[in-house]
Amino acid sequence: MSEADLKGPQRAAVFLMSLKEEEAAEILRHMSADEVQKVGTAMTSLAKVSRSQLTEVVTEFNTQAGDHTSLGVGVDDYVRRLLTNALGAKRARSLLDRILHRAESTGLEALEWMETPAIMEMIDGEHPQIMAIVLAHLDPDRAAEILNQYEDELRNEVFLRIATLDDIQDNALQELEAVMSRHAEPGAGSKSSSVGGLKVAADILNSLGEAEEKVIEFVNETDEEMGERIQDLMFSFDMLLQIDDRGMQTLLREISSETLTVALKGADQEIQDKIFDNMSKRAAELLKDDLQVRGPMRLSEVEAAQKEILGVAKRLSDEGTIMLGGKGEEFV
Repeated sequence: MSEADLKGPQRAAVFLMSLKEEEAAEILRHMSADEVQKVGTAMTSLAKVSRSQLTEVVTEFNTQAGDHTSLGVGVDDYVRRLLTNALGAKRARSLLDRILHRAESTGLEALEWMETPAIMEMIDGEHPQIMAIVLAHLDPDRAAEILNQYEDELRNEVFLRIATLDDIQDNALQELEAVMSRHAEPGAGSKSSSVGGLKVAADILNSLGEAEEKVIEFVNETDEEMGERIQDLMFSFDMLLQIDDRGMQTLLREISSETLTVALKGADQEIQDKIFDNMSKRAAELLKDDLQVRGPMRLSEVEAAQKEILGVAKRLSDEGTIMLGGKGEEFV
């Protein structure tokens, strides 16, 4: 490939790859999402870059380089580190999926690059189903932040639609594409996509803050079974790791040794250690002995015991006795 064959994104890629990663990352931070993707794609498509090409793109370079520079060698790892440095791990992973795998995209990834006020403006006045699709694709904290701006009726309807989302079919994606194109984010495409559902709804509800109780009450009135499933997903057993030591000690005083033993049969070592560390040495040893001699148990029994403990933790959290994470509130 001659110097003339290098297109704009490729020339930018050569220049950035000649810099230190930290310097290149700082430049990427000032680019638009579309520009970053084009340059990242160019980086992964470059073969070895000749010294003459590098000289033509970069005025200063290492004169002791060989006939070919090392640019293009191990490029995927380089791009991964560079984008992670510039964008953060989550946004970098999303972009790398599109760059490295060239996978077809629904265009919904563009939402990750938009500021929250821009997203709110984009979906303002749209059908609740479109609003649900958009919010379901955001981080739970951002989705909760937007939901909290709505009146109860609209917030509840959008949340319920998030919980019941499954595959997004062509007509909905086409409507979403029209919405995004009006706000300079075209490309939602018409390929069906899976987003939303009970787990997404539970994650959003965990970040909703004071509105949580009103929303779950509405869901329970609409579909009690769905409400129970969402609440189960909201409080997984590993959430106990978020409780501080004093709170854990308070919780353990409310739990029978039998329930605790059964629940820990299905817990990973980190949770077990968290509990052992907040018991007296003798009580911890007795619990460990019980776990060792206890035979196999039905999964349903273990899950019931864990659910009972989580119920107590939720009650103590609601009373303000202990603090569970993920509640969407600020603390001072």
